Amino acid sequence: MTGPGGSEVAADRALRRAVTIVAALNLGYFGVEFAVALEIGSVSLIADSVDFLEDASINLLILLALGFTPRAQARAGMALAAIILIPGLATLWMAWAKFWTPVAPAPVALSLAGAGALAVNVTCALILARFRSAGGSLTKAAFLSARNDAIANVAIIGTGLATALTLSAWPDLIVGLAIAAMNADAAREVWQAAREEARAAA
Repeated sequence: MTGPGGSEVAADRALRRAVTIVAALNLGYFGVEFAVALEIGSVSLIADSVDFLEDASINLLILLALGFTPRAQARAGMALAAIILIPGLATLWMAWAKFWTPVAPAPVALSLAGAGALAVNVTCALILARFRSAGGSLTKAAFLSARNDAIANVAIIGTGLATALTLSAWPDLIVGLAIAAMNADAAREVWQAAREEARAAA
C-alpha cells in the first residue's frame, strides 16, 4: 500500500513525465511551423510558431523549478509571465512589416499548418489538464499556453479559408494580432497567480 509520501513521489514523477512530453512536442512542431511560416510569409504562423518555442521553454523551466521552494516557484511564475509576452512582441514586429507588403500567404499550407498545430496543442492541453491546479503558477502557465494556442489554431485554419476566398493578407494580419492579445491576457493571469503564491509564501 502506498503511503502519503509515496503518493507525492508518484505525482511528482507523473508531472515531470507530462511536462517532458509536452516540451518535446512543442519544440518539434516549432521547427515545422516556423519553416512553413517563412516559406509562405504568414504573420499568424510566425506568431504561433514562436508560441511553440515559448511553450517548450515554459515546460523546461517547470522541470527545473519543481524542486524550488514555494517563494522561488512564485518568482519563476512571474518570469514566465514575461516570457509569454515575447511572442506577442514578435507578432507585432512581423505584422508591422507585413502591413507595408500585404502579400497573402498560401491558404492551403496555412490551414494545414494550423490543423497540425491544433492537434499538437490539444494533445498538450489534455496532458496538462490534470496538473493545472496542482503545480501552482508554473503548470498553470503551461496549461494556459496550450489552451490559448489551441484556440488560436482554430482561428488560423479559418484564416486559411478566408485567405482562399479573398486572396487578401488582412485575415492573416488580424489573427496574428489576436494571438498577441491572447498571450498578453495569459501573461496577466499567470502574473496574478504568481503574486498570490508569493504572498502566501511570505
